[in-house]
Amino acid sequence: MKNGIFTRIGKITDYAEETLIAAFLGLMTLLTFANVVVRYVFNENILWALELTVFMFAWMVLVGASYGVKKHFHIGVDVVVNIAPKGLRKTFALIAVFFCLFFSISLLIGSWNYWVPFITDRAWYETEDIPMPDILQFLSGWFNEGERYERLPRFIPYFALPLGMALMTFRFLQIAWLIMTNKLDRMIASHEAEEQLDEFHQEQDNIELKEIKQSVANKSNGLKNKTEKANVNKESN
Repeated sequence: MKNGIFTRIGKITDYAEETLIAAFLGLMTLLTFANVVVRYVFNENILWALELTVFMFAWMVLVGASYGVKKHFHIGVDVVVNIAPKGLRKTFALIAVFFCLFFSISLLIGSWNYWVPFITDRAWYETEDIPMPDILQFLSGWFNEGERYERLPRFIPYFALPLGMALMTFRFLQIAWLIMTNKLDRMIASHEAEEQLDEFHQEQDNIELKEIKQSVANKSNGLKNKTEKANVNKESN
């Protein structure tokens, strides 16, 4: 039951992370392109474009860090794990996960403590240039004593910090569960460069095998043609 719940939460997290990363990357590209066009074609400027792009980039990086844990994109050293007996690999992996959890939880606590004042005592603190969308003005009644926000309050973009660290903590817990259930024996589950090299060698072997088969087939057809010609000559004689 626990495994099922954990798996379902993982799938939801996968979808959320992939959607956010793709959305922020697309929006950053469109906004930057639009700002370039406005600047060089119309000699104007989208004042809030740079600040919003920076915040979206921060969101993409922090969410992407969590997604990188899931996809094993982060750099890791597994020399000791590779030379260790199989019985010890699980122990080493759990020790590594423990330190990663200590790191992510520490960052989660620190980022939470940093963010909370921006939604309580400093909820009035706004960004420099990003205008506040009307659809989000209801937040002024919740956090700003009903005073209308002119620009986006900072607690919205700054929420990327605790959210990203919470997602990363969940990912490390997910890996710990997979190791404890013997579905993984290490945190580094893949070696991208080695896998690509193996795929390249496999493709080369397949090409060579096809060439050999084609050569054998050509020789076989040539021998068959010679045999048929010889038989025709014998019959004509």
